[in-house]
Amino acid sequence: MEKENLAKQIVEWRRGFHQYPEQGFLEMRTASIVASILDELGFDLQLGKDVMSAEDCMGKPDKQVTEEHYEWALQHGAEKKYIDHFSEGYTGIVATLDTNRKGPTIAYRFDMDALPINESDAADHFPNQEGFKSSNPYNMHACGHDAHMSIGLGLATLIAKNKDSLFGKIKLIFQPAEEGTRGAKSMVGADVVNDVDYFIASHIGTGVPHNHFVAANNGFLATSKLDISFSGIASHAGGNPEKGRNALLAAASATLNMHAIARHSDGTTRINVGELHAGTGRNIIADQAKLKIETRGETSSINAYVKEQVESIVEGAAKMYQIDYDLEVVGEGISCHCSEDLASVLHECAQGSPTIEKSYLEQNSTAGSEDATYFMEAVQNSGGLATYCIFGTDLAAGHHNERFDINEETLLPAVEILYHSIVKLCGKN
Repeated sequence: MEKENLAKQIVEWRRGFHQYPEQGFLEMRTASIVASILDELGFDLQLGKDVMSAEDCMGKPDKQVTEEHYEWALQHGAEKKYIDHFSEGYTGIVATLDTNRKGPTIAYRFDMDALPINESDAADHFPNQEGFKSSNPYNMHACGHDAHMSIGLGLATLIAKNKDSLFGKIKLIFQPAEEGTRGAKSMVGADVVNDVDYFIASHIGTGVPHNHFVAANNGFLATSKLDISFSGIASHAGGNPEKGRNALLAAASATLNMHAIARHSDGTTRINVGELHAGTGRNIIADQAKLKIETRGETSSINAYVKEQVESIVEGAAKMYQIDYDLEVVGEGISCHCSEDLASVLHECAQGSPTIEKSYLEQNSTAGSEDATYFMEAVQNSGGLATYCIFGTDLAAGHHNERFDINEETLLPAVEILYHSIVKLCGKN
């Protein structure tokens, strides 16, 4: 019965988070509720600015957006005891349970943010059918972070219940702004994993079949997210075109040349201009243009190569059209390889699970990007072990899709595998 109650509670948490999604650095309602639950379970909490380096935050919303969202969170069920810790958009949480018995420090990372997607209102969309579809327009948990937080809280529940049989310290890291690879670097900069011996991040779905498990996902690409603006001079397109400085043409030239960057012989590269906005009218030389782009590389050095090419192209386009430009890094992720010894522990835990049909020690196919790699690198550089695991699930649609949804039967087995990894790692020490 206890197992059934926990399974029910995890689903309830997941649906609650799904209904009130918040984007990166705005997870105020979400973080306040997570903090409240963790406090009740007996964890020691570090919140907000105590676990985030302001200078390492990338792509953080401005003060007006942050203040407006704070009011939204208050009106939509935020826990008032905790929300002021997050009111400035520093929404990270580190929850620690110290058993006061000698043992390792083990950390688990769970991301919290949603995406700028308007969730489907189709009659056959399960969250819509069951009444937990997003109530925040153009915000949606379309990647599974609602599930991740619920798994984290389920894990916290088991840790609290069994704390007398555990050793060392367990840290649960609830990270803001994973989307756009923006939030992890700031938490690493605040030294939240400096004492960590074992670090485990996880994700649900990503194309792995239901009841399958991957102990080490090594396919993440390093990435840089860049906002570029060109500033020229407006002029009448018919009367005085020679007096204008055309920002639109600079942006268009840069876009075409960025997509022509030579591939790298050492590994996979990616470049994408996702947005281009320019001009104010058909008879006006455009004085402003803005681009949102991303680069990716199989390794951090390969991504640096692509990024350097982009910077040269943007500078050249600005000079060619005699205009000014600004380039801002609003997100970044590095490459990192999982620690096989730690992955082996998770692999064993999954093989012992009655619900897991197939467990893979590692997966190396090219994937997206993840800023959990900052945590992983920091732990490994300090002599610890780190891995990134995947819990397979049935998906109603692909990640970042308006009809995205998961099989909730995946949640409890994920909690149990992570909990058993704590037991095994305690036993190793």
